[in-house]
Amino acid sequence: MRVSREQEIALEETKNCTLEKAIEMGLSKDEFELICKKLKRTPNFVETGIFSAMYSEHCSYKSTKKWLKTLPTSGKQVIQGPGENAGVIDVGDDNAIVFKIESHNHPSFIEPYQGAATGVGGILRDIFTMGARPIALMNVLRFGEENNFLTKHLLNGVVKGIGGYGNCIGIPTIGGETYFHKSYNKNILVNAMAVGLAKKNKIFYSAASGVGNPVIYVGAKTGKDGIHGATMASAEFSDDTQEKKPTVQVGDPFTGKLLLEACLELMETDSILSIQDMGAAGLTSSSVEMASKGKLGIHIDLDKIPLRENNMSGYEIMLSESQERMLMILKQGSEKKAERIFEKWDLDFSIIGKITDTEKITLLKNNKVICNLPLNLLVEDAPEYHRDYKLTSNKNQLSSKEVAIDKSIKDILYKILGHVNFCSKKWIYEQYDSSVMGDTILTSNDSDASVVKIHGTEKNHFKGKGLAISTDCTSRYVKNNPEEGTSLAVVEAARNLVCSGATPMAVTNNLNFGNPEKSEIMGQIVGSILGIKKSCEFFNTPVVSGNVSLYNETNGKSIMPAPIIGMVGIINDIEKVINLHAKSKRSILVLGQNENKIDGWLGCSFYQEVIHDKCDGKIPSLNLEKEKKLMDFLLSINSLGLIDGAHDVSDGGLLPCLIEMLLKKKLGINVILPKFFDDLKNEDFYKLHGWCFGEDQSRILISTEDKQKVIELAKENEIEIFHLGQTNSSGEILLGKLDRFSIKKCYHIYANKLPKIMI
Repeated sequence: MRVSREQEIALEETKNCTLEKAIEMGLSKDEFELICKKLKRTPNFVETGIFSAMYSEHCSYKSTKKWLKTLPTSGKQVIQGPGENAGVIDVGDDNAIVFKIESHNHPSFIEPYQGAATGVGGILRDIFTMGARPIALMNVLRFGEENNFLTKHLLNGVVKGIGGYGNCIGIPTIGGETYFHKSYNKNILVNAMAVGLAKKNKIFYSAASGVGNPVIYVGAKTGKDGIHGATMASAEFSDDTQEKKPTVQVGDPFTGKLLLEACLELMETDSILSIQDMGAAGLTSSSVEMASKGKLGIHIDLDKIPLRENNMSGYEIMLSESQERMLMILKQGSEKKAERIFEKWDLDFSIIGKITDTEKITLLKNNKVICNLPLNLLVEDAPEYHRDYKLTSNKNQLSSKEVAIDKSIKDILYKILGHVNFCSKKWIYEQYDSSVMGDTILTSNDSDASVVKIHGTEKNHFKGKGLAISTDCTSRYVKNNPEEGTSLAVVEAARNLVCSGATPMAVTNNLNFGNPEKSEIMGQIVGSILGIKKSCEFFNTPVVSGNVSLYNETNGKSIMPAPIIGMVGIINDIEKVINLHAKSKRSILVLGQNENKIDGWLGCSFYQEVIHDKCDGKIPSLNLEKEKKLMDFLLSINSLGLIDGAHDVSDGGLLPCLIEMLLKKKLGINVILPKFFDDLKNEDFYKLHGWCFGEDQSRILISTEDKQKVIELAKENEIEIFHLGQTNSSGEILLGKLDRFSIKKCYHIYANKLPKIMI
């Protein structure tokens, strides 16, 4: 007798799961046996699927939660720290900034357009779930080598996916970074950051409340896309990754826009008690987390779920990661009011269950209970591993003499400017709408940090406040010294904010690493968290949100670690914003360096990466006190109106960063070298290379009309300072009497590298 699909589903949903099937879903043998022991029975197929999602690395943080708990997460500016859909900070005037960064790495490798697009859609939902209107998007991308056969395809798809979703939903993409390295050939990184603006007394949270209150499903219908996306994101890749395409979600920015507006409209009423995005693990994680946080239970009738396809099993419904969906708990009696709003926006609205006092999740399908699980076993009792780790750091300090090669400064400079990791990313950012909404002040193409106006802060003649956003991570530093390298990532993010005129406020992070079951990888993770802790405590920039993405490996080969730091800061007067472009007839000064500094740090530098195709050795030294003193000084002289351009000295060192300041207006400058170089001997060329390209920290280039005043104030505040010269309109850069080159040639090399890759 032929069995119907409905009968197959009913049989599958209620039968006990096997160990083999549990392992296939992503659970380990020990985890499945522990579940059976604590349940005092064998879970069925649906229940095992729920366990596999909730116990995945992506949802449970089982390898990192021990260490993440050590991060600083509180401060007078913090309204909500980690544990919610996004972090929230107070920025005055009854305003709050809501922000978070998250990864969509594995899906973007498998299906680059949809993987990147749904990464953007997901992070936006995290923001407006909290009651905030999204005001800006950022992204951090990592791809394989430029000549790798997949890179062009992946880069093209990811960039189009980010633009396709962000542009259509109408949120400006204002900055980020893109980096290429062979370790990402088969495991790219796509990290999306979003920022929103809310009133601080109108923040919405996810914890369920009120026994008997209705559980509401809103948004798009549920389909079979994205099933087991969370567990797929918590596993290594192999050569059969293309078989995982069905686990990649499909995004719809137009539905996303409708959902955004409908939710914000309902939030203007007093109907919502709690709200949660259906992100990773879909209905499973949203329902479990809401009920667990409220220390209550939840009952759901799966026959009430709006479906896109016929004959979906309970397993498929609970594990689907279809996009543009929300779960809400409403006040009893407000259902009709809410339904009218969602009908107006042409979105599904369904009462699918209620809150109970059982502290369990129960699922009903075809009038049969197909799931009955205690929430504490899914959340509080989820595994927490104390993995072995090995902290490492490369202590081999390479001198500039060991790294430098006997080539002209011009030849080296052109190689750096034309390198894929330094050149203009115009081909990428021009595909993003950065000006929609009309509040973008500066993108990361024009300033070390991107800046948007905080709408509604204008008063009388005061033009309002600005929000600066920066994303940073120098992976070659982290690889050679995870703790100091990540500490430096926090420092550079802060330095970039200060160079835009902002005071650093708080951090979100996205920790991208390989397999934590390997002690050296776990050592990278532990070291990086220690580094974040050190710098964030020092600068009083608490970590309020974040994401961990592990198992970024293919066939056992790990990515170069990428603990991405996203940081936000406040500019109290938007008229004090700083860009990086110098003007003509301005003095260029370097803060944090004096005329006696003649031999820079070339070990583990961009110079080494470009010239030798490797990055090893001890990383540049970090001095947090010097960094803080330098940043405070920059903000103080900016408040006096003494700066019209600023740029931190980072990748490439002093000379390439100086060139970046001159490129937009095609300016020239006669660089004043330290007196040591007046009689430079041929065998001492490496010292000039170190001076031009060394990556010593705690240095900022500034452009000013009042050189003497800045020098005077620097000396009063014990800030090292060196005058590099005055800009002019000649378009010629003279390096003392030692070398000269054209800014137009520099621009041509800088601007045309990336388009050539895409041809």
